[in-house]
Amino acid sequence: MRTTVFQEEQGVAPELEFDGLDQNATHLLAFINDRAVGTARIREIDRQTAKIERLAVLPEARKQGIGRKLMETALEAISQMNKLRAIVHAQEYIAPLYQQLRFEEVGEKFSEAGITHVKMVKQL
Repeated sequence: MRTTVFQEEQGVAPELEFDGLDQNATHLLAFINDRAVGTARIREIDRQTAKIERLAVLPEARKQGIGRKLMETALEAISQMNKLRAIVHAQEYIAPLYQQLRFEEVGEKFSEAGITHVKMVKQL
């Protein structure tokens, strides 16, 4: 899924997408009829913070609330980890989804893998 969305669709280089941090992350998968269609990962940043990364939904499964459900599940998992905040580096176009989930933009927009992002934080 991540290869399809990030590399093929968005042109992200494989070495940026597969950054060696997957083994220390919690991974979420979303399914429709036993087919994986969405994913996200959660990484602990410090004792108080976890970061949600690599949120991806296959093109044919978009506009069905899967990204939102993945985020809600990730936030629940982070809360169960007793973290006080969640952060994301949101691609600019998807920032409204995070705002609906009560994330707030922090700082200036920046480029990551050639794509405009914004750091967003949610206090839990």
